[in-house]
Amino acid sequence: MNLILSRQKGYIGEEIAIKYLKNKNFNFICKNYYSKYGEIDIIFEDLQYIIFAEVKMRKKNSLVRGIESISAKKQENIIKTAYIYLEKFKKIKQPRFDVIIIEYDYKVNIKSINHIENAFGVVSQNS
Repeated sequence: MNLILSRQKGYIGEEIAIKYLKNKNFNFICKNYYSKYGEIDIIFEDLQYIIFAEVKMRKKNSLVRGIESISAKKQENIIKTAYIYLEKFKKIKQPRFDVIIIEYDYKVNIKSINHIENAFGVVSQNS
């Protein structure tokens, strides 16, 4: 039951994020892009970037914020999936990894949308 509610919440969050980004004049490409490494929630582009976005729905005042719930392993898998996408579709724009956090209250009314641009990225092995 909890897994079903979590998936429904994820779907709703993705739809809210898509509408939010479209209203900011981003070009929607696709949602739920899968590879052997995992899933990218939504993919958009603007004039300069192709944007791979992770969407998180959180109750207002949740103990774990949305950005904190994206582990280093999850980030790595999103990056690997993004590069598979870029290779497959021959995209030449600079990739960017954003996080969109949607906070809601106990009645599931949207309280805020926080779009964190360039939330994470590829870390050089030589750092």
